[in-house]
Amino acid sequence: MSSDAIRHSFSLAMSKMYQKEVPLYTDLMDLVAEVNDEVLDQQPEIAEQLKHTGEMERLSMERHGAIRLGTAAELAMMRRLFAVMGMQPVGYYDLAPAGVPVHSTAFRAVDTVSLNNSPFRVFTSLLRLDLIADETLRQQAQAALDARNIFTDGVVKLIEIYEQEGGLTQEQGEQFVQEALETFRWHEQSPIAKDIYEQLAGQHQLIADVVGFKGPHINHLTPRTLDIDSVQQGMQSRGIPPKAIIEGPPRRDCPILLRQTSFKALVEPVSFKGHDGQYEAGQHTARFGEIEQRGVALTPKGRALYDQLLNEARDKLGVTPNESNAELYYQLLSEAFAAFPDDYQALHEQELAYFHYQPSEAHSAQATGLDVSTDNLQQLIEQGVIRIEPIVYEDFLPVSAAGIFQSNLHTDTANSYDGQSNQQEFEQALGASVQDELALYAQRQDESLQACLAALQQAA
Repeated sequence: MSSDAIRHSFSLAMSKMYQKEVPLYTDLMDLVAEVNDEVLDQQPEIAEQLKHTGEMERLSMERHGAIRLGTAAELAMMRRLFAVMGMQPVGYYDLAPAGVPVHSTAFRAVDTVSLNNSPFRVFTSLLRLDLIADETLRQQAQAALDARNIFTDGVVKLIEIYEQEGGLTQEQGEQFVQEALETFRWHEQSPIAKDIYEQLAGQHQLIADVVGFKGPHINHLTPRTLDIDSVQQGMQSRGIPPKAIIEGPPRRDCPILLRQTSFKALVEPVSFKGHDGQYEAGQHTARFGEIEQRGVALTPKGRALYDQLLNEARDKLGVTPNESNAELYYQLLSEAFAAFPDDYQALHEQELAYFHYQPSEAHSAQATGLDVSTDNLQQLIEQGVIRIEPIVYEDFLPVSAAGIFQSNLHTDTANSYDGQSNQQEFEQALGASVQDELALYAQRQDESLQACLAALQQAA
């Protein structure tokens, strides 16, 4: 069973499980599907673009999930689990400066064919216990994490078989999906006492979410929409409570990077294990449904401009964007991003974004007698011999991720963490280096250019 097939099967099983656990997520998926159908019907150029890039088939299965881990050992084994599904760690994200005590990576497929087979990715965070100020509380948290085992014996055995044999049979692959699913399942009973949970929550709600449970329950899944503003409005009209702010860049004709919103996290009943062994009733807030609208991946130059303009808008606002200042924030964001070209040709010419290069349908006749080389690339594009299509951004944005976390943990004001970003420490816990997402986009762009030129030269 191929890794792509295992990943696709796992993503479907995960979605089915989460819809049972959080029924409101099903309503969200239905809304997103309606909005996407409307966009494709009314804007045929978007449908054409998705067909050219091979994304039409995966639009309805576009998902990402998010989990939070407590220890280096959990992260290292999770890397091995995701490797069975062809998912590699891409990017390093430090959320501590935004008041969220974790650092993270995204496990995902890395090549175009695999992404189109199944784009499922999991944003995976590791708790930074060193940021808990109270020494006694930190030791209690560490003890609770050390006492748990989040992986079934069955999944560990199948991971070892995969590593030894270089793959799994169909039967083993199907068994792996069921065993792996148990790691991400919601458990209503907490193995810690209510007073310890409340102390951890007093430090940060996310710490309580990680330490207070038997495993890293999936805290959200995410369908992809083609119009996030319409989904945001649709949630309000359907009684699905949306977060106040759509995170990321403003609405544009040519979407860039990633825009995200969500419905607010559910308040769920939890039973805490008392010091006397009896369970005590309580509640927990963490799980929600998220929506994403993905645009073109930006080059280092484009990303620097994005960061500059985003910071400019947020600095002018002066406070964390929230319900009371949402309209002003959107206005400041639009004004700042007027400096960011909103045209694919301009984004390409100014080397702000990454693109697929494809021979146009009539390339055979047009290419004859032309200089088909990288030196003549711009002319070939202008003459319609080569078509450019945006490479979709597959990764995440630290400021946006922090905004989603804070909103759904009911903490719009960031805690202050002075800890330094430590990618080396994260990679040591992971047991591997994370891949540079910008290098992956550059590689995909270069591969598409070489394939395109080869096709044109052959035709000429």
